Amino acid sequence: MKVVTFGELMIRLQPYNYERFVQADHLEFTFGGGEANVAVSLANYGAHAVYVTKLPAHAIGQAAVNSLRRYGVDTTKIVRGGDRVGIYFNEKGASQRPSVCIYDRAHSAIQEADPSEFDWDDIFEGADWFHFTGITPALGPNMVAACLEACKAARERGVKISCDLNYRGKLWTRDQARAAMTELCQYVDVCISNEEDAKDVFGIEAENTDITAGSLNKEGYKSVARQLADKFGFEKVAITLRESKSAFDNDWSAMLYDVKTGEYCFSKLYHLHIIDRIGGGDSFGGGLIYALLTGHNTQSAVEFAVAASALKHSIEGDYNFATVAEVEKLAGGDASGRVQR
Repeated sequence: MKVVTFGELMIRLQPYNYERFVQADHLEFTFGGGEANVAVSLANYGAHAVYVTKLPAHAIGQAAVNSLRRYGVDTTKIVRGGDRVGIYFNEKGASQRPSVCIYDRAHSAIQEADPSEFDWDDIFEGADWFHFTGITPALGPNMVAACLEACKAARERGVKISCDLNYRGKLWTRDQARAAMTELCQYVDVCISNEEDAKDVFGIEAENTDITAGSLNKEGYKSVARQLADKFGFEKVAITLRESKSAFDNDWSAMLYDVKTGEYCFSKLYHLHIIDRIGGGDSFGGGLIYALLTGHNTQSAVEFAVAASALKHSIEGDYNFATVAEVEKLAGGDASGRVQR
């Protein structure tokens, strides 16, 4: 099982505990990024996870590579060069105070990479799956072109393609996102979205839903999934459903729509007390890819993906370190959190 993911790996700088930026005098230093997070999840599940990006050849770039290698991710296709690793600053929310993310990623190695630097013929040798997110093309026209070349190469080789829409308003406008993602989604087999992305990118929204008030209408998401599938010919559409009570407490579930069978499968609902929510959607994506590649049916696949993501919310940092056995145990109904002896 070989899965290729493509995107930007960044340095994450964060005040300790729940301090605000303005009061912090030292910061935690870790690495993370949407597609890298997916690769780590898959490597933890035993898949051959290949991560593709561009990173500088200096010591910080090597530290970024090493952060993936230590968890079994194949980093041999990473292009080396450029001047800097992108940075994001994260202030963890608490109670009714939301988290805040500030980007410092302009002129990063991947943002200034030329599409010709990525040899997709070599990268996709023996691959079963390709995953990217809407964050990567948001880095600039060159990355739109790189993603398009990757999608075309994957399609030619019969490699399944998944995309998490992941709209980031701090990186591009809705019009830019709609233009780029409309072209890229023509190649996608499995689309992952949430209660905001389908609206922000394509203007498709669920009726009778107020995400800021924590109110979701599950029936409305059947229509969203169907509209997305009809528009682009997706085989499957997954929609994560987050009901936010506070920065600490969320209800978390998802729906998976299988176009061929016409099934709309909703997962069980998890009441989360959050340790770290960054990477939660990526861990859902990693879990879904693993479940689909290992033959899970529609209901079982969405249960595995949601359970994987629920566990990630309990883990500090971007990466999810849950094992298959841990995910299966939670998906099977053991959410007690009792000590394992």
